[in-house]
Amino acid sequence: MKLLRESLIILSIFFVGELLSKGFHLPVPGNIIGMLLLLLLLCFEFVKLEHIESISTFLLDHLAFFFIPAGVGLITSLDVLRYTWYKILIVCFLSTIIVMVCTGKTIDLLKKIQNRKEIK
Repeated sequence: MKLLRESLIILSIFFVGELLSKGFHLPVPGNIIGMLLLLLLLCFEFVKLEHIESISTFLLDHLAFFFIPAGVGLITSLDVLRYTWYKILIVCFLSTIIVMVCTGKTIDLLKKIQNRKEIK
């Protein structure tokens, strides 16, 4: 029963994100809006981590299975990918570098902020 309740919380937030995306014709997908809503709800403690911890752990433990449909989709599109594979590879490489740099800079900034709070 606990997993069902936790799943309903996650799915409800996802559904609200989808409604906001479609209702306001936003260029951002509903699942991204749902994740941002979940982050805000967790930050402001409207939803406690304990309320979704079990299902979140389960989903993270089985995350690899969610990539199977995308992999099958790629395999079925090999004709299209044959002529653009190098462009896709360049985009993947550059986006990985950008994400790594941004993540590192964000962690540095957060550590500086945390150190300032500890000093005061």
